[in-house]
Amino acid sequence: MQEVTWEEPYCGEGNSCFRIGTDDNGNGYIAVLGQEDTPLTDTREALRNLIRDIKAGKADHLL
Repeated sequence: MQEVTWEEPYCGEGNSCFRIGTDDNGNGYIAVLGQEDTPLTDTREALRNLIRDIKAGKADHLL
């Protein structure tokens, strides 16, 4: 796996914490805090939209 640069964790209400990261090729990653070795991956824009929806409360049930 590529070397991923992780941002600081984002924690919603309760125990839902996740991190966003990128690699040198511009791929985006998202992982549950503490499980960064098995992230989901997609384009940076797709993950950015997912995070915006989560933060807006549209998809908080996914966490």
